[in-house]
Amino acid sequence: MAIDLDLLLQAYANGIFPMSDARDDPDTFWIEPEFRAIMPLNGFRLSKSLAKTIRQDRFVVTADTAFAQVIATCAESQAGRRDTWINSDIEEAFCRLHEEGHAHSIECWSGGRLVGGLYGLGLGRAFFGESMFSRETDASKVALAWLVARLKMGGFELLDCQFMTDHLASLGAIEITQRAYLKLLKAALTKAVQISSGLVSAGAGSGGDWGVLDGALSSASAAGGSSEDLFSTGASSPGKRILQALTQTS
Repeated sequence: MAIDLDLLLQAYANGIFPMSDARDDPDTFWIEPEFRAIMPLNGFRLSKSLAKTIRQDRFVVTADTAFAQVIATCAESQAGRRDTWINSDIEEAFCRLHEEGHAHSIECWSGGRLVGGLYGLGLGRAFFGESMFSRETDASKVALAWLVARLKMGGFELLDCQFMTDHLASLGAIEITQRAYLKLLKAALTKAVQISSGLVSAGAGSGGDWGVLDGALSSASAAGGSSEDLFSTGASSPGKRILQALTQTS
């Protein structure tokens, strides 16, 4: 059964999110965990090797260019993970949210192939990371690094990671109680979320701005050369701009 988008957005605004038991399970249920994983935007752990990968622009990184492909890949079975929690109803609902401008993706490309990425939902100054995948070493780490940089530059305050994993912990994620999480969520949504036509949306000038990074990269391209130069290791290298954002504290 199709998931009502108003119900879905209201659930996220109240610290609840949907899951299914398996890819082919028709049932979707609502989760409000006792503990929540979050990624402090000033606490992203950048190893020397990951910084080198980003600086060298090993991957071409884009945003919102292949949302449907990213979520479909996240929903696939992988080594060590036979089933996923993304059923067809959740996938379809997030694709509709993407069309509405609420859900976003980060993509990592190598040789024209999609080799890593993540997707999630933005509300106010909060971003709810849903799932990520990697087909090449460090691709998902690079996608997450670009997400953190994008959120910092856009004035976001909260990056929700749902459940803690060793992978997330190695990158700086921490686990907090649901009660503490709800306080952070309320602060990220206060004065930034309004109900309009039954949908939760960011108020003008009050929510996080997903596109600030795009503007910065476009400006760097205009100052440093052609658009192709963005994917070189020159002064306008997007990777260097990402590292600058990651190491800058607010």
